[in-house]
Amino acid sequence: MTGQTFEIPTEMRAFAEKSVDQARSAVGNLIGTAIKTSEQLQTQSKTVQESMQTALAKSFDHAQENATATFDFAQKLVRTRDLREAFELQSEFLRSQIASLQNQAKDLGALAQNTLRPLA
Repeated sequence: MTGQTFEIPTEMRAFAEKSVDQARSAVGNLIGTAIKTSEQLQTQSKTVQESMQTALAKSFDHAQENATATFDFAQKLVRTRDLREAFELQSEFLRSQIASLQNQAKDLGALAQNTLRPLA
């Protein structure tokens, strides 16, 4: 056996080169898609976090409103002169609180819808 060398056929080299180029392109596309997905998740995460902070702040506002209304009611109640007046005051307070709680629930529901809409 004399110094005979094995030469890779041109077609095989061309096929291998084309395969490497296709693999490089596929991996590049995969990485690009992963980066884009990561950026979208970060944006959505920020949106959810901001919405949660808004919801928490609204909840504290609602709690403060409800506490103030309850203390105002209690203060008026101790000033009543008879049972009839106390019952009327309590009925008025309950109607007012039910309306207030309905409005507060609508506010929080709208906030939840606005938070979830961009995620869909």
